[in-house]
Amino acid sequence: MRRVVIASGWSARADVSLHRGDTLELLRRMPDAVAQLVITSPPYNIGKAYERRRSLDEYLAEQAPVIAECVRILRPGGSLCWQVGNHVRDGGIVPLDLVLHPLFTRHEELVLRNRIVWHFAHGLHCRRRFSGRYEVILWYTRGDDYAFDVDPVRVPQKYPGKRAWKGPRVGEYTGHPLGKNPGDVWIFPNVKSNHVEKTVHPCQFPVELVERFVLAVTRPGDLVVDPYLGVGTTACAAVLHGRRAAGAELVERYMAIARTRIRLAARGSLRTRPRDRPVYEPRPDSALVRRA
Repeated sequence: MRRVVIASGWSARADVSLHRGDTLELLRRMPDAVAQLVITSPPYNIGKAYERRRSLDEYLAEQAPVIAECVRILRPGGSLCWQVGNHVRDGGIVPLDLVLHPLFTRHEELVLRNRIVWHFAHGLHCRRRFSGRYEVILWYTRGDDYAFDVDPVRVPQKYPGKRAWKGPRVGEYTGHPLGKNPGDVWIFPNVKSNHVEKTVHPCQFPVELVERFVLAVTRPGDLVVDPYLGVGTTACAAVLHGRRAAGAELVERYMAIARTRIRLAARGSLRTRPRDRPVYEPRPDSALVRRA
């Protein structure tokens, strides 16, 4: 069990800084170049309980200063990750990553490293278009000399016993002994009603999504910031791996849940979906197994 100091508002000395209020209030109090990782899933402007639906132009105008502040607080070599889906308007969709990208490219020091597709199997069923089963993570770095270590987030090889059959390495294993690079298509469940991490938040993202970035682009003691904290998933992932965290949330109920989850993470008792668990494993008594 690790003792974690949680501060109300920004504190450079706290393990976790939580601000209940507008995210710009928190970000503008933070020093320049203090965060190693900024990662979030902002509102999608689709009229959820925690947001006010407005025009797309208004939405982008509100996102621009938040992104600018996130760039300001980011260290050179740090990472900025924006996880978004689609804005739905009059039955049509607007991919938010496409319309948000120009807001990031205003900042010449940012470089887009990956457009990661997160695929999941469950969601709303559409009647007049194919049901959406993915969202996107835009991963930018501040500059070209950036932190990245893929080894902590490698995944099992598809063919772990594969050997080279010709050339100078004939007979040797061809895969990395720690597993393979997970690539830019990530497949794991979204947080729905039967997910072990599910809370009252309608659009909660899984700890596993944040963990991949925390482990790959930060080191213990680094600061991880989530400008739209929700129920604290980012802060939990940071605390689980010995990083510091900061975030803002408007909804008091969500903030209370975030505080509880962060304390559970510090005690090592937060229930999360294990990163090494397959997406689906048929039960031994299932019909598919019996027919095999």
